[in-house]
Amino acid sequence: MKRFIRLLISSLIVFSICVITAYGGASGNYVVLKPEAFQTVVDGKKVALYTLKNTKGMVVQITNFGAKIVSILVPDRKGQLGDVSLGYDNIDQYLTGNPNYGSIVGRYANRIGNASFTLNGKTYQLTVNDAKVNHIHGGNKSFRTVVWNATQLDEKTLELTYFSKDGEEGYPGNLNVKVVYSLTDENEMRIDYEATTDQPTVINLTNHAFFNLAGEGSGDVLHNELTINADYYTPKNDTFIPTGEIIPVKGTPMDFSKGMKIGAKIKEDYPQLKVTPTVPGYDINFVLHKKSGNELSFAARLYEPNSGRVMEIYTTEPGIQFYSGNNLNGQGGFIGKGGKPYQVYGCVCLEPQHFPDSPNKPNFPATVLNPGEWFKSTSIYKFSTK
Repeated sequence: MKRFIRLLISSLIVFSICVITAYGGASGNYVVLKPEAFQTVVDGKKVALYTLKNTKGMVVQITNFGAKIVSILVPDRKGQLGDVSLGYDNIDQYLTGNPNYGSIVGRYANRIGNASFTLNGKTYQLTVNDAKVNHIHGGNKSFRTVVWNATQLDEKTLELTYFSKDGEEGYPGNLNVKVVYSLTDENEMRIDYEATTDQPTVINLTNHAFFNLAGEGSGDVLHNELTINADYYTPKNDTFIPTGEIIPVKGTPMDFSKGMKIGAKIKEDYPQLKVTPTVPGYDINFVLHKKSGNELSFAARLYEPNSGRVMEIYTTEPGIQFYSGNNLNGQGGFIGKGGKPYQVYGCVCLEPQHFPDSPNKPNFPATVLNPGEWFKSTSIYKFSTK
């Protein structure tokens, strides 16, 4: 019996060492993902889970289904790793649940009003998939729901490509898209986007990660301190389409320019906070302060005081969408890894982007891509502690 106990203890020690080795540091309170839980075939293409690691213990796991970030492991101020990205622990849930978790969104991220736009005198009708009238996140068969071709270039880098056919979800032009995820030893996750087309089209790409710096499924984010490098925002109508105005944040609950707790003004009686019939919150595009049009510059900072984790975002994009998890309810698609319920205000989405409905708003930065041009965009998510 004693020999059995010694063997059992030895086996547990070996298993623990394997987990620590695999993830580059002491394992914290997070769900260890199993690669086999992501192996399947969708539309004749193989789906898998890919792991990126740096020398500091940061780990990012990505599936080529929707080019989705599945987990982001980063240390807290005590050095304990935690998973700060909401999502699922198996491919079956990704196939049937919330399609947005960690996904690459396109051809056009966010909304296009009346699911249509006019380009060079021709009107294009897109798939209606939002509020029974609008188009959101590229439609039903969008970049978040297709299998990408994946090539792991090295331990820190994953390249994903997708060919979007002319007419897909109503968009003109054959579009070749490349997304590269990479890590640095400064605990940065970098996303580089590129695209080319053979016809004039519109494009707006982002990543729709849902962050909780205390650890996914660990409660609400109202105590998090958020800074957004923006003096203006684009107000929306009752179907979340921008009115076309660009107005100051000063003196409104939208002013995060000097840093503010997310919950400080979230329940104020302010029209732009009325995002659901019962739950107020943020779901709005901010106009980033830029010295030049496409510079890689500071966009936002998020600080979670209990863990000490900090996330800073730098981007070449002109805007960033801030969403405060208003629709999460702990049921159905909002049950995540390990069966954890994702409750209301349980995440922060900060999505670098061009503005919603830009194809129909001539005063917004242009999103037209022509043959012979390259679409290029970069966003960096830098993690640290204090």
